[in-house]
Amino acid sequence: MNAQLETSPSFGHRLNAEQLRAATHGAANSRGVSAGPLLIIAGAGTGKTNTLAHRVAHLLLNRVSPERILLLTFTRRAAQEMLRRAELIANETLRSRPTISFPPNAARQLWSGTFHAIGNRLLREHAHSLGLDPAFSVIDRGDAADLMDFLRQELGLTKKEKRFPRKDTCLAIYSHRVNTRNPLQKTLDDMFPWCSEWAEDLTRLYRRYVETKQAQQLLDYDDLLLYWHVLVQEPQLAREVGDRFDHVLVDEYQDTNTLQSEILLAMKPEGAGVCVVGDDAQAIYSFRAATVDNILEFPQRFSPQAEIVTLEQNYRSVQPVLDAANALMRDADRQYQKELRSGHRSQRKPQYVTVEDDQAQASYIVEQILAAREQGTLLRKQAVLMRNSHHSDVLELELVRRNIPYAKYGGLKFLEAAHVKDVLAVLRWLDNPRNRLAAFRVLQLLPGFGPAHADRCLKVFEASGYAFETLAKYQVPSAASECWPSLMSLMEKLSGTTEWAGQMQQVRQWYEPHLMRLYDAAPVRAGDVDQLEKIATQYESRERFLTELTLDPPQVSSDLSRDPLLDEDYLILSTVHSAKGQEWDNVFVLNVADGNFPNEHATGKPEAIEEERRLLYVAMTRAKFDLHLIAPLRYYVTQQSRTGDKHVYGARSRFMTEDLLRNFEMKSWPLATGRDAGQTQSKAKIDAGQKLRAMWD
Repeated sequence: MNAQLETSPSFGHRLNAEQLRAATHGAANSRGVSAGPLLIIAGAGTGKTNTLAHRVAHLLLNRVSPERILLLTFTRRAAQEMLRRAELIANETLRSRPTISFPPNAARQLWSGTFHAIGNRLLREHAHSLGLDPAFSVIDRGDAADLMDFLRQELGLTKKEKRFPRKDTCLAIYSHRVNTRNPLQKTLDDMFPWCSEWAEDLTRLYRRYVETKQAQQLLDYDDLLLYWHVLVQEPQLAREVGDRFDHVLVDEYQDTNTLQSEILLAMKPEGAGVCVVGDDAQAIYSFRAATVDNILEFPQRFSPQAEIVTLEQNYRSVQPVLDAANALMRDADRQYQKELRSGHRSQRKPQYVTVEDDQAQASYIVEQILAAREQGTLLRKQAVLMRNSHHSDVLELELVRRNIPYAKYGGLKFLEAAHVKDVLAVLRWLDNPRNRLAAFRVLQLLPGFGPAHADRCLKVFEASGYAFETLAKYQVPSAASECWPSLMSLMEKLSGTTEWAGQMQQVRQWYEPHLMRLYDAAPVRAGDVDQLEKIATQYESRERFLTELTLDPPQVSSDLSRDPLLDEDYLILSTVHSAKGQEWDNVFVLNVADGNFPNEHATGKPEAIEEERRLLYVAMTRAKFDLHLIAPLRYYVTQQSRTGDKHVYGARSRFMTEDLLRNFEMKSWPLATGRDAGQTQSKAKIDAGQKLRAMWD
């Protein structure tokens, strides 16, 4: 037995010194772990997920109650992966230290999830303190935009002499303003200058938007943070929420916005038990209202200041790639200094390649990826990254011509499909009879119901106190008379029961004839509804199903199958923003020139230029072995024919300084080849000058 214990792994045996220091921060005592605020600066590829998972395991192994740990991430999947790893680490340690007690499935009892998911959970518990109905509905971005559009029209803003911002722009402005906590005018001036003249009308629109949501007990994504923020501004409630957690851990802290940071600080003003992980060099989401200031200023938020642990050992890339990335960030203004180092050595430097134009760029990439494929690197282990999604247009044509399959991130979102929104609208109306947005959609599924008649019907429903029994007696258009009783029967039956099992099946059965009547390719769309029914069985209540589906939606909807690929392999195309967190053996970065890196819209704003530097850093650090930065010399002017040759010359990116270029192998492509081997030089002589002079004799 003793021999087995000696050879069994101890806690943290796979961590380096900095990772172990971060994972075991604080002092263990009889009640758990006492720890001051901690900032873990985790450079690209330095194992932050493993470190944070070890920290969770360390807390659990030292008797911290799982329900007193809050883990905040930016995706539900990230939280699940963190907890899975923590449980494995804890169980592995227990095998070598059997004297430690550890409750089964302890990691799964943590409060874990995205900021929005945790906000939803807390708001339902404290709904009455905020004047909310605990049965409030959470609406997705699509429904929020539709509501914004309805109110634009109701307020007459669509009939202005000048073009008024569209619904999605209005929602984006609103979201950015509330998440940054900036005044509306500053948001408009900084991010949406073409909308600055509409400040007064937008204020009216947003006031009506907020009033409408409150009247119907609707919360959008931003409200989940706003109401949480309001909750913790009351000192007593802030203490109540904060005291229920001994430890609060936040992943990807560089991606938090002002609202999220203020929530964290209000809950834990002294910083006790707070641990945040992130990399200021990867803060690239300011367009989503994230601010790098949160991570840069975190230590100074507390007294004494937060301890800082920097992870610099990279487990992803070869050292030459890291040397280039380190050199890029040395010129950054505000940052935590770090030098990424790797145990993976290589004699091959990254490539800085100049090409004539975008067609030559495409040809170079195709040649390189095919050569790498022949040497054993699969296509899907290679990626082409770009600043904007349309930058790959010419490349995609070349890939099709050369019969190279590829996958590009994007596609129809599942919850944006009309038939899925129809079914969910029925459930949302059941869950919250005040949800006018959902009710409005459901009524218009019926024949004879247009917007005007649906509006009159809902006014009667509201006047009745939201009683479905009264609504059943409403005089509907003759075209809807046959299907009206079945809808009312469904609503009365399901609104009067708390039994969730079987509800989705009944809604599907009611909806099927309407699906067949309303949409093309109905059998294909019916597959989505069937899938929705299967997903519903995984949840214990209608509210949990609707909320989780809204906060963590599936990404794609079904479609008719296309021709099968002849090759099981495929190249990856992605924007740099979408590539964050990913890694590939070989990485190609398109259009590394001023105007793209940095983007032309960032010029004149020092903070925006620095974010563009970080964006290039993220692109470079996705590469494990080979990195190619490609710089076309000419860019063709838009608004000309496909074969037009108007062009401008690209300027070398201001980030590609002489110091940085020393870390690259610089080359032009294609290589100059000189005279063809079979070419001969004629001995004939012509006096061309005489011929030209003779034209004027």
